Amino acid sequence: MAVSPAAASPSVGGLRNRWVQLTAGIVAMIAVANLQYGWTLFVKPIDDTHHWGATAIQVAYTTFILLETWLVPFEGYLVDRFGPKLLVAIGGVLVGLSWLLNSAANDLWMLYIGMAIGGVGAGIVYGTAVGSALKWFPDKRGLAAGLTAAGFGAGSALTIIPIANMINGNGYQATFLTFGLLQGAAVVIAALFLSVPRPGELPAVVAKTRQVVRDFSPLDMLKQPIFWVMFAIMTAVGVGGQMATAQLAPVANDFKVANIPVSLVGITLAALPFALSLDRIMNGLTRPITGWISDRVGREPTMTVMFGLQAVTIAALITTAANPVLFVVFSGLAFFSYGEIFSLFPAMSGDLFGRKFATTNYGLLYMSKGVAALLVPVGSALQAATGSWLPIFIVAIILNALASIGCGTILPRLRRDHVRRASDARLEGSSNFIPAVAGGGK
Repeated sequence: MAVSPAAASPSVGGLRNRWVQLTAGIVAMIAVANLQYGWTLFVKPIDDTHHWGATAIQVAYTTFILLETWLVPFEGYLVDRFGPKLLVAIGGVLVGLSWLLNSAANDLWMLYIGMAIGGVGAGIVYGTAVGSALKWFPDKRGLAAGLTAAGFGAGSALTIIPIANMINGNGYQATFLTFGLLQGAAVVIAALFLSVPRPGELPAVVAKTRQVVRDFSPLDMLKQPIFWVMFAIMTAVGVGGQMATAQLAPVANDFKVANIPVSLVGITLAALPFALSLDRIMNGLTRPITGWISDRVGREPTMTVMFGLQAVTIAALITTAANPVLFVVFSGLAFFSYGEIFSLFPAMSGDLFGRKFATTNYGLLYMSKGVAALLVPVGSALQAATGSWLPIFIVAIILNALASIGCGTILPRLRRDHVRRASDARLEGSSNFIPAVAGGGK
C-alpha cells in the first residue's frame, strides 16, 4: 500500500468538475465505438457488392486497429502539449471523414484509406479519454478507466440494430454516410468540455493496490521489465477479443445461425443482431465492474480469473456455434471476459508508472491491441484454407490460458519488485525521479 502526495479533495464545480470530465470522455468514446464494433455488420454487404473477398476486406479492419493503437503514444504527446479540446475535435472530424470515404469507396484502396483515417481519429479519442480518467481519478483508477472504456465497449449497443436495419433497408453506403456524420459531430461537441486537472483539484490518495509515488517518463517506463510482460499479456488476451469482434458475423453466417430467431429474457431477435447487441452490453459492463473489483482486491487476481474465463468461453463459443441460443450466450460471455483488459491495464499502468505521463504511457501499452489485430486477416485466411474456424480460435484459447497463469504467478512478483525499486530510487534522490505532482500534471 502506498500513499501518493496530493492535496486534500477540493470542491471543483462547473465544467471542471471531474465527473463532468469523465462524462465528456465517455460520450466521445460512445461516438467512436461503431468504427470498431459495428464493422462486422459491413463485411458481408461490402463483399456482396464488390466481391473483394473477406480476407482482403478484413485488412481494412486491421489497418484501422493498427493506426488506432500504434499512434496513440504520439497523439498522447500532442494532447499533453496542446490540450485535449483541440486534439479530440480533430479526432471527431477524422471520424466523420472516415465513414464518408467508406460510403463512397468503389476500390479496395479507398476503403483502406477510409479505415486508416478512422483509426487515427478513434485513437485520438480513445487515448485522450482514458488518459483523462487516469489523471482526474487517481483514487478510483479502475472504476474511472472502466467507465470510460465501457463507452467504447458498449457504445455501439444502442446503434447495432439501427445500423443493421439501415444496411438492410438503404444499403451499407447510406449507413456509413449517415452514422459517420452523426458520430463525428458528437465527438466534436464532447471535445468542448474536456480539460486537464490543475494542482489542488484532485483528492488525496490512499491506494488499496501497490502504487509508485513517482512519475515515469515514457522512456523510463520502456526500461522496466514489467511493462513488457504487461504488453505481452495484453496482446495474448487481445487476440481472442479481436477475432470475436471482427469475425463474429462471418462465423454466424458460416454456421448458418445468423438469421435464426432466438428468444432470451423475453426478447426475440435473429441470432446475429441479438449476439452483437448482447456482446456490446457485456463488453461495456465488464469494464467498470472488473475495474471496481480490482480497486479492492488487486489487479492481478482479477486478471487471473477473467483471462481464465476468456479461455473457457472462447472454447465453448466455437464448439457450440451451430446452436443459435448458445451462440448468443457464449458470445456475450466471451466479450464479458475480454473487455476488462481496457480497464485493468490502464489502471495498472497508472499504478506502476504514475499519472503525469498517463496518456502517453498507456498509449504505448495500448499498442498491444494493434499487434493482436494482425491475426484477424490471418484467421480469415486460415478459415478459407481449412474450412474451419477452429485453428485460429485454438490459438486464442491457449494464449488466454497462458495469460491467466502469468497473472497469477509472474506479474505479482514483478509488481512488488518494481514498486520497491521505484521507492528506493525516490528515497535515494535518483536523477530519474520525478516527484508526483498534486493535480497530476498535464
